[in-house]
Amino acid sequence: MHLNEPRAEHIKRIQERYRQADKRTKTSILTEFCLSWGVDRKYAIKLLQGKRGLPGKKGGRKSKYDQRLIAHLLSLWNSMERIHPKRMKAALPLWIEFYRHPEFNEDLKRQLLAMSASTISRFIKQGRSQCRGISLTKRTKFFKYRIPLTNLNEKIVKIGHVAADTVAHCGDNIAGRFVWSLTLTDRITGWTNNRAMPEKTGKAVRKAMSCIEQELPFQIKSIQTDCGNEFLNYTVMRYFGNRPAPVIMSRSRPYQKNDNAVVEQKNYTHVRELFGYERIGDTSLCDYMNMIYQEFWNPLNNFFLPQMQITTKERIGSRIKKTYDVPQTPFERLKKCGQISEERIAQLELQMKSLNPFALKGALDAKLHYFFRVLLKGRSEQNVA
Repeated sequence: MHLNEPRAEHIKRIQERYRQADKRTKTSILTEFCLSWGVDRKYAIKLLQGKRGLPGKKGGRKSKYDQRLIAHLLSLWNSMERIHPKRMKAALPLWIEFYRHPEFNEDLKRQLLAMSASTISRFIKQGRSQCRGISLTKRTKFFKYRIPLTNLNEKIVKIGHVAADTVAHCGDNIAGRFVWSLTLTDRITGWTNNRAMPEKTGKAVRKAMSCIEQELPFQIKSIQTDCGNEFLNYTVMRYFGNRPAPVIMSRSRPYQKNDNAVVEQKNYTHVRELFGYERIGDTSLCDYMNMIYQEFWNPLNNFFLPQMQITTKERIGSRIKKTYDVPQTPFERLKKCGQISEERIAQLELQMKSLNPFALKGALDAKLHYFFRVLLKGRSEQNVA
């Protein structure tokens, strides 16, 4: 090797001699080359045979999927509210028929539907370059003796056993009036409805519950809440108790959010991801928020966004291994439970067929844009005043 000679020129100079040499000579050339450049023997063989080092050529197996899918996956992922890849894999057949893009052809569609959840996750990571809430739950001392604690060992097998909680849209200041959101979710199917309230009182909760019940595809059999005074009061107790089939009320233990984990999770995915942690002090915006919940947000989640539920939990040393079921939308779980009349299922299927998830998402974004514009305008006017 000549002094300060680049490796590429050295390879080019001895390549032809190496190819025409006998086995013993090749061994000598390889040994000298490996010692000179500090490379592995197998790698040196490929270099001298011209099989490595070509400019612009990537090593390894050729990619199975078109790289153009990254942009399409990101678009779909954002439209699906950035759900988990396993949920996204289950949602793709529902959404793909409505997806329109001039460069999205049948071949890309076939590849997209063939992707596994882990591949979807990797493609999304390639295309990609939180704020804690405040607990405003006030415990009541008297009503906690009237309403029993939830039996955490009880296995729920029928729909209609729901969990409820409230979320404060107070920003970082709990003073004054601000909007609250009520979240109610079925513990079996994950069917969720939300309502905005101008205050956190028993009267406001009763009114919001009444509106939600009119839209639920099932009857409420029991309701689990926390120990907040918006639930543990005479107004709400009478509302659930004074009916032909009284609703059984139960409460979680104080300061134990995991007791009511089903709805606590929905507080984030169905409220915080929609309206964020902004302070909504103008209670007149409740009607507009409820329109967003009823017409866009709840249908999008209940019909088109699959959810995963834990089937088993196993402790392995200090870790807990969780096993999840196949991602399904709340509507799919509702149909499979066999506890809803065929007439009601047919009504829901007609409603679903009348909806386009991309149209829902587009309209939702437009409504949210207008909502936050009004919210910021009202805030700036208050600051000027």
